[in-house]
Amino acid sequence: MYLNFSRRSELDSLIKASFPPREGEAQPSRCPDNSAFKQQRLPAWKPQLTIASVLCSFFLTGAFCLTVGVCLVLSANSVREIQIDYSDKCSDCSRFRENSSNWNKECHCSVNFTLKEGDVFMYYGLQNFFQNHRRYVKSRSDAQLLGRNVNRSYCAPFSTYRNGTPMAPCGAIANSMFNDTIDLFYSQNSSVIQVPLLKTGNSWWTDKNVKFRNPESYNLSSAFAGTARPPYWQKPVYLLDEEDERNNGFVNDDFIIWMRVSAFATFRNLYRRVQRVRHFAEGLPAGNYTFRISYNFPVSRFKGRKHVILSTVVWSGGSNPFLGIAYLVSGTAATLTGFIIAGIHLKLRKKKTYFQRQ
Repeated sequence: MYLNFSRRSELDSLIKASFPPREGEAQPSRCPDNSAFKQQRLPAWKPQLTIASVLCSFFLTGAFCLTVGVCLVLSANSVREIQIDYSDKCSDCSRFRENSSNWNKECHCSVNFTLKEGDVFMYYGLQNFFQNHRRYVKSRSDAQLLGRNVNRSYCAPFSTYRNGTPMAPCGAIANSMFNDTIDLFYSQNSSVIQVPLLKTGNSWWTDKNVKFRNPESYNLSSAFAGTARPPYWQKPVYLLDEEDERNNGFVNDDFIIWMRVSAFATFRNLYRRVQRVRHFAEGLPAGNYTFRISYNFPVSRFKGRKHVILSTVVWSGGSNPFLGIAYLVSGTAATLTGFIIAGIHLKLRKKKTYFQRQ
């Protein structure tokens, strides 16, 4: 029978207590070894917190945060963008799409606008669309998105059809994917030029190469054989991009971006980037433009809104002042704390001097 270390130590102590040392034998010492580690004599840095060091740390931290915050806010404010709400401008298509019998029919609308400055990134925005609902966020299968044939119980209620055919991709997130098609046209003199837009390279590298993979097969149609598209989709997953075979299936950029859910009800996702060629080598020139929209994503039932945003980017990212404001708040708090500590110190020092004189 084996004894663990603690039981064996107790047994040794009992044996030694039962048999005291004989005459002439040394009494065993219970003191730890005389080493730097066991006697706690290892070298260590012991900072002495003086009022000068504490105030310097608070004021330096506050100055650093305030400086970074001001730079970030100014950078975010320098972003140029134009936002167009096409929910009402495409109202006919909206009513047309509300009828479920028209799911396989197309409806197009156009939105004209004038651009004064060149913008190179295109986003779509949704308002009043709650992607942060617990059941909605959990309704997905990360294993399936890695190309594995696994249990899809997490995708309920969008896992299989009544006849047992599994959905690919499954889950409520995939089923509600934004599927409006937005093309941009530039009016130059009497001609209309379609702006070349990039469909790939818009998602995160880790998502594209680590989190999403297609099932292994000699072609995508056979890889997804035996599965069916989600109910709200108009085409199967292996035909999401009919112009680029490498941008199909689970590795489609639009699909990957949509699967990264937002924490708020109003959000925007990157949709396209302007390809810098010919007339658009320096971005979008100033002039008249037209959005031609294939309206597929209904929003009127949940009182939502849809936007198209054209925006530039700067070294700190897009038009989002949150990080700069966070730095400003932190810097202000650190600076105010430094002044409060300094005031308390001065007040207590005056009292100490007064009592010493007495």
